[in-house]
Amino acid sequence: MASATTGTPTERAGGEDWKVGVDIGGTFIDFCALEARSGRVASLKVLTTPDDPGAELMTGLTLLAEREGLDPTTISRFVHGTTVGINTVIQRRGVSLALLTNAGFEDVIELARLRMPDVYSLFCARPDQLIARDMIFGIPARLRADGSEARAPDMAIVAEAVTAAKASGAAGIIVSFLHAWRNPAHETAVKQEIERLAPDLFVFTSSEVWPVIREYERTTTTILNGYVHPRISGYLTALEDRLKSRGVTAPALLTKSNGGLMNAAEGKRSCVQMLLSGTASGVIGAAWLARRAGERQVLTLDIGGTSADFALIINGEPKFGTGELIGEFPLHIPSVSVSSIGIGGGSIASVDQHGVLRVGPESAGSVPGPACYGRGGVEPTVTDAMAVCGWLGHSEMAYGQLKIDVDLARTAVARLAARIGRLTEATAQAILDVAISEMFVEVEKLASRSGVDLRDFTLMPFGGGGPMLGAFLAREFGMAKVIAPPRPGVVSALGGLVADLRGDFIRTVFVRLAETAPSVLLEALDALVAEGQNWLAAQGHEGPADLRISADMRYFGQSFEIEVPIEPAWIQDGDRAAMETAFHAMHAHLYDFSDPDGEVELVNLRLSAIGAGPVLEFPVAANEVASLASPERLIPVFIGNAVEEIGLFRRGALNPGEHFRGPAVVAQDDTTFAIPAGTDARVDCHLNIHLSFAE
Repeated sequence: MASATTGTPTERAGGEDWKVGVDIGGTFIDFCALEARSGRVASLKVLTTPDDPGAELMTGLTLLAEREGLDPTTISRFVHGTTVGINTVIQRRGVSLALLTNAGFEDVIELARLRMPDVYSLFCARPDQLIARDMIFGIPARLRADGSEARAPDMAIVAEAVTAAKASGAAGIIVSFLHAWRNPAHETAVKQEIERLAPDLFVFTSSEVWPVIREYERTTTTILNGYVHPRISGYLTALEDRLKSRGVTAPALLTKSNGGLMNAAEGKRSCVQMLLSGTASGVIGAAWLARRAGERQVLTLDIGGTSADFALIINGEPKFGTGELIGEFPLHIPSVSVSSIGIGGGSIASVDQHGVLRVGPESAGSVPGPACYGRGGVEPTVTDAMAVCGWLGHSEMAYGQLKIDVDLARTAVARLAARIGRLTEATAQAILDVAISEMFVEVEKLASRSGVDLRDFTLMPFGGGGPMLGAFLAREFGMAKVIAPPRPGVVSALGGLVADLRGDFIRTVFVRLAETAPSVLLEALDALVAEGQNWLAAQGHEGPADLRISADMRYFGQSFEIEVPIEPAWIQDGDRAAMETAFHAMHAHLYDFSDPDGEVELVNLRLSAIGAGPVLEFPVAANEVASLASPERLIPVFIGNAVEEIGLFRRGALNPGEHFRGPAVVAQDDTTFAIPAGTDARVDCHLNIHLSFAE
């Protein structure tokens, strides 16, 4: 296990006040640490321990102490992202839950939105729900649409439901009633009764988790929160204990799905907020790196062992959305908008019954992993194909923890080649072509939904596999530039390090702008502002806050809304015309259509409360001296239909201002950057490698 550092030997003699970012993935836990005094950066990867989550964190801290002189007692900022929550959902290892809802609405989560997962397949089926039908109990209770009470909850039926839930092994209860977004009184009363009857059960209500209109979205989000609660809460408690045992006094901050941070106490309650923490922090880290390099329009490509994740950064900021999938279930809280496909470095190549070459979504995972890892894998994967073609195998990987065995890769790919009647190298190239084409389709969907032309964007690949395939994907899209950060493998850990505190809050108002009194929106705005400021104070934030307002709006008669940024002054001044104009403009931008005479509804008012973190100073080269970089040696790589001798460069040996032409390979501790022919490469003052494609 090894680490990478920057800084002079004098700087490495010691230091204090470390900022540490950690991200746990499926195969590795990544560390990115900054010593504030010297600006020295250290990075590290450690193999995960699935049977003992958190143990790899202690291993990493020990290695950082031994190799970098990091004293845990001097850590002043500790940020942590984890896949515990999302893996719990995907693997269905959460706790047994019961759901209490209105009598007559017990099928709300099964009916969902009456859509099939794949509308073009006659054989697709809806996933089994996280709460079985016999654990859903209807309670006689009803609020009217305006929030007034039609019938109070029948507490005798509540008591019967609690008894039945406990007898069936429920560890917690979810309470979700109609119109609770407008009036939480019924949910609150039932929760109090459950806590009185069964104090050993945890209870979450939809109005406290995410009080938004539409009962399905509100209910499923609350169920996800309860489903992962015990595992995340237990994990975070153990994390705090382990950090304390090492002398870390800094409070543990957690990365959230919205790209922000929260403290551990909040994380134990709002578990649903961190289901996409690693994915989101990767995009946040990429956005920070892109702004630093002067890039404002960026497509990010994060390839791990199992999947490839794509996101857009527009005007320097990530795009946000709701409805991201957690396994098979939609998450209806604000999240960094990420599209995923089951193509990663460990994705297995196979031939289907029709003789067609397929790649993924099955993955070799971390155990046994690709064949070339020498850990027992025998199936050909994308990583094996890269090794057979010659792009990999010229240095150790993952900070010395993995050594590529090209012969094992050839053996695995050769078996597949025999089935399709092609040479081994040609089959490996075909595997890469199929993987890139699959990613192309998914990225094209993302670009179409967002209304952008990717030729105006720069691609930033990261993760262990992003730099291996990123430049080839960019070339297919006709993108002009690619930028590879200096430590692509730990961008998610860096993202947590540079992220801000961020809390998202919502109020459903459901009014027509032409008819509503300004006081209605002003009251909702004031409540949101107070909630956001109180949340930041509870997180320990001191100093100014950035309060961003937006609204979910639609034309009267439409079924769904679009989010529109709103100036608080428009609400305070009762300027409904300004809000309508902003909505028309956004609708035209997204759909190339607007109806200035159409009646506009404002459904939800949103607030993002952001507390800026400390300003971190990373090393910057004093100047760039333009010069031609010389390769360490020439290596054989299969390109097209022939083997070519191309240059192999070491990332650590490249200096600011140096440049070279592709095809080439840049090897480093955490990944390998494959650079196709027809590209010019240049190193900037931040040690990013910029690729530009020849006209």
